Amino acid sequence: MKIHEIKPIQKNKARKRIGRGLGSGTGNTAGKGNNGQNARSGGGVRLGFEGGQTPLFKRLPKRGFTNFTRKEYAIVNLAELAHLDAGTVVTLEMLLKHRIIRKPLDGLKVLGDGELANALTIKAHKVSASAKAKIEAAGGTVEVL
Repeated sequence: MKIHEIKPIQKNKARKRIGRGLGSGTGNTAGKGNNGQNARSGGGVRLGFEGGQTPLFKRLPKRGFTNFTRKEYAIVNLAELAHLDAGTVVTLEMLLKHRIIRKPLDGLKVLGDGELANALTIKAHKVSASAKAKIEAAGGTVEVL
């Protein structure tokens, strides 16, 4: 036996059978105490209820809002595209396949950090002005979707 072959022991503990007579130790009130809201069928209070006191989530100040129409773009810098061969068509699907980006989010945005030597065709949802200038200076083209 080696240390990497050791497995945890199997515990065969039976579940607690409540409400099965006084002799079981959990008969009569079935472990719920004597009467009260929690002893009733469907009893208990909702999440965040503090016995009638104003709950914490209502006492705390509220600020700002969440823009539900906000778009979040997968960001790629030119430095990450510099190793690609000349003539490559750079799309969101291609970047996902090559694991340059992890999630597609709402689209692709190309930023101009880094240098580009090869002429690439880039199809993106957004392109910064500096990135566009560097791509076109290298002989590539930009197509905004």
